[in-house]
Amino acid sequence: MLKPYLYQSLLHRLRYKHLYLLVALDEHGNLHQAAETLAMSQPAASRMLREVEQYLDCPLFERLARGMKPTEVGIEVIRFARATLGGLERCADNLTQWQRGGFGQLIVGTIMGAAPDWIAQAVSDLKVRKPLLKIRIKGETSDQLIELLEQGRIDFAIGRFSDLEQHNWLDFEALGNEKLLLVVRSGHALAREESVTLAQLATWPWVLQPMTSPARQLLEHEFEAAQVSAPQNTVECDSIFATLQLAQRSDAVTILSEPVLRDHLQAGLLVTLPLAVGRSLAPFGVLTRKGEEVSHSGVEFLDILRRMSRVARVAA
Repeated sequence: MLKPYLYQSLLHRLRYKHLYLLVALDEHGNLHQAAETLAMSQPAASRMLREVEQYLDCPLFERLARGMKPTEVGIEVIRFARATLGGLERCADNLTQWQRGGFGQLIVGTIMGAAPDWIAQAVSDLKVRKPLLKIRIKGETSDQLIELLEQGRIDFAIGRFSDLEQHNWLDFEALGNEKLLLVVRSGHALAREESVTLAQLATWPWVLQPMTSPARQLLEHEFEAAQVSAPQNTVECDSIFATLQLAQRSDAVTILSEPVLRDHLQAGLLVTLPLAVGRSLAPFGVLTRKGEEVSHSGVEFLDILRRMSRVARVAA
């Protein structure tokens, strides 16, 4: 149970160096290596850890025969440490940009498959208004974006929850639905078929997102619902560009969003297979850390996305 004086205790005693140590210990699982990362002796690192645990009045790491493992409370404090250090890094980068005559930076994480045209338009419109704003786009899968949010390395994400418990520390605002298509190269034997089944597709090679991604999990559930064993001949790839290249140069089947495939389908490089999938895929939207305000530039970026979302809903 947290004591009444805990907040004031942490406010006056907890330092950034303590947070760096906790993150280093989590990454290495070893006090000696963590101490080397911070360029300090192991006894000094040990004393520092004891200080933090005394401030919190609870152990943060289990001392094991081979290394150290975060306790349940330790996991929560480490999450705070990563987010705080990530915020410090972003603040330092913003100050550097301002010193150079710029207007700070905006770091956006996004599942590029959901609405790449929306993201591109939002970047383009915002750069017209703020040409010196440094914008960084990190295209990842939803589970990777959640990790970047947890580490404080991005301002917000356009994606989905990848775990049920994430709503406890993240807010979500739906923007739209993602239409998934099964595709093969234009010369593929399946390209001439008028109908295909999951059982038929399971015998072919596949290029798939990692198992932790919502789209991959949905596809696995569809194979399960059809009582068909999932494909065994697979390549896992979290790069959309690499996935497209593999699909064009092999007999692999893949599943991607319609906006990503649009140009390749129109150019005749890929062909859609006549089988609907992904109807139960959850909407994608804005993921932000609870209790944390988005920067003014971030609000402008999100307002552009919200406007395009409304237009898309009206058109539908």
